[in-house]
Amino acid sequence: MASTGSKWLARINQRKMAQGSKRLWESGAMDNLDARTPELADERTGPPFMAGDRESLEAWLEFYRQTLPWKVGGLTANQLCRAAIPPSTMTLAGIVRHLSEVERYWFSNVVAGTGEKARYRGEDRDADFTGYSEDTALADVAAYSQELESARRHAASASDLDAPLPGLRHGRELNLRWVFTHMIEEYARHLGHVDLLRECIDGRTGY
Repeated sequence: MASTGSKWLARINQRKMAQGSKRLWESGAMDNLDARTPELADERTGPPFMAGDRESLEAWLEFYRQTLPWKVGGLTANQLCRAAIPPSTMTLAGIVRHLSEVERYWFSNVVAGTGEKARYRGEDRDADFTGYSEDTALADVAAYSQELESARRHAASASDLDAPLPGLRHGRELNLRWVFTHMIEEYARHLGHVDLLRECIDGRTGY
């Protein structure tokens, strides 16, 4: 079962992002060219220094999950879709979509074994990174928080870090410990990209 500290951090993170997503929809911001993603204060709490395996893994993943909406907060759809570091075509919108996709794949399909269809990918395996548009960028940011709700629910249902999971990866078994570790690595890699993109867009920096 998830630790008390990790559950507390997840609840805070979930509530903040859900409130931000709700504001976007209720305000009609999706149809407003000047609309922006919710501007979030940096109220992240770092992972505990003394923790067991599961609590530590969950806390690091939650810390990075909370970092993404903070780093893309206060931006317009145009800014989210801007490839700000040429010759790279990477964008903040593409990274948000990609992380939504991997959350769904690893927790819905591997941890829970649901066989749920990909959110963005189809025949084009890069559609999460490249299929963004200014028309959908704000909605894609809101959808990210929805994917996290599902991912947390599936993770909470898996009580053993080391037991084989229902889903397979390339036909091979793996455990929740591996998934948590991989997701931490996935976020660390892409949040580095996010740092550079955000700084090039409006000068904002921050870990």
